Amino acid sequence: MATFAEVLAAQLRQEPGRPLLTFYDHASDERVELSVTTYANWVAKAAGLLTEVADLERGMSLRVDLPPHWLSPVFLGAAWSVGLRITAHDDPDAVVCGPDTLDTWAPRAGEIPVLACSLRPLGVRFADPVPAGVLDVGVEIWSQPDGWAPWDPPTGDDLATDDLTQDELFAPAKDGQSELTAAAGSSLTDGGRLLSVADPASPPGMATFTEPLRRGGSLVLVRNPDPDRLDGVHDAERATARA
Repeated sequence: MATFAEVLAAQLRQEPGRPLLTFYDHASDERVELSVTTYANWVAKAAGLLTEVADLERGMSLRVDLPPHWLSPVFLGAAWSVGLRITAHDDPDAVVCGPDTLDTWAPRAGEIPVLACSLRPLGVRFADPVPAGVLDVGVEIWSQPDGWAPWDPPTGDDLATDDLTQDELFAPAKDGQSELTAAAGSSLTDGGRLLSVADPASPPGMATFTEPLRRGGSLVLVRNPDPDRLDGVHDAERATARA
């Protein structure tokens, strides 16, 4: 069976310094690049935040209500490291939201952990204080260690989404071509670099991150895409496929 932790560990052994996630925001001209190692460090910090601060445990659910952003794959990986299920439902055990949906989730901070991301460069805190009871990720995450290990490790049988187990999400397909890759509309091959404007935290867009990770490739994620600039990003980043 395959789990997220096993797949990430394999990538760390093979080529830890290679780019795994490159993020562009055409509205702000922000560019962020995470190597495999840097991504793993962020995942460890986020996993610590989910368990030590939000008190989440294996088998619980997490809603990642973010727009296309580099923090989405970070919280996906953190959730799967813990053994959480990424849910699209409105009754999660916890939620990670951004500034656009903070007002929607803040009133529920007394019921469930609400972790809010400012989506400002470098993952910093909100410029203004968040509502009472809401956890500002840009404040809380920095106190978490760069290394993290679960006391109750998930297996391939643990649900990764509402419909798929970790094994179904990460195990190689028998024919060498994952159905998830086809669903993402990508011709990505092993070691390829995928350019995408899809939300990796949404069910349709999740494969745009999990497939590059599993195949030893990388994702170039563009938020607020300018159609006139996408070809330039494709060429500059040496992308090999689009989704």
